[in-house]
Amino acid sequence: MSAAPDKRLNAYRADLADSRLRNVVDAAAYVTGAPAVIVAPVSNIHARPDKASECVSQSLYGETVRVFEEKDRWRWIQCDADGYVGYVAAEDVGETQTEPTHMVVVPRTFLYDGADLRHRVEASLSMGSRLKINGTSETRGTQYAMTQDGFAVIASHVAPLDRREADYVAVAERFLETPYLWGGRSGFGLDCSGLVQLAMAMAGLKAPRDTDMQAAGVGDAVDPGPDYGALRRGDLVFWKGHVAIMRDRESILHASGHTMIVKEEPLADAVSRIAHLYGPPTGFRRPKIQ
Repeated sequence: MSAAPDKRLNAYRADLADSRLRNVVDAAAYVTGAPAVIVAPVSNIHARPDKASECVSQSLYGETVRVFEEKDRWRWIQCDADGYVGYVAAEDVGETQTEPTHMVVVPRTFLYDGADLRHRVEASLSMGSRLKINGTSETRGTQYAMTQDGFAVIASHVAPLDRREADYVAVAERFLETPYLWGGRSGFGLDCSGLVQLAMAMAGLKAPRDTDMQAAGVGDAVDPGPDYGALRRGDLVFWKGHVAIMRDRESILHASGHTMIVKEEPLADAVSRIAHLYGPPTGFRRPKIQ
């Protein structure tokens, strides 16, 4: 008997399911998801339609989703970027409009209501947020990119969607000291797998959302060698429920639930400390750099 599809990546319940799962799972009804876009700066994805329930992930401004149910003040959605399924607040979702042209490429930035840094801040946006830019403006020597809605963002803080960072680890390094946040995948707060996913995405590399998914499917498994000496920059180190990025041959970069920030730490120190709670590393993988 085959295992049931992972509910984190497949939208189905006893009463309702994604129509693409019609011959895969049993449900009372099936529905084709309607395209939509996230209009909140960061939208928390909950395990249940209840703000007190666990935040399992996040979706960023301008990312597209599929909506399977609209009920009360909640939307049951699946993210197009990584396939993650969950519930978001209804006000965080809007109709899909013009295709975005640019994305935010700095950890955090502001969206102003005009091309002037003294103007009101309309929103605070994370790296990875998507915008439709249709012009530029200059105020006192500062260049602004203008959105289709007349808002402004510092021009150097955005880039065309097809831009790719050369080194995903360098992207992750820019989040040092960012607060740890369970379920976080934005510049305002990250969990360990969220840091990996967001940094890799900016380099054009796909990574699934959760640690176990990354341990099973990112790149190739590697032999760490004696005393982990065969590991190199960019390799991933996994523990039960945790992942870290090799910053160099001896240190890691990770969103740490121990210090509650993104931090650098000697790999040997992390292995010793984590062993008391969760045992030794469970695997090592090397992303395929494109």
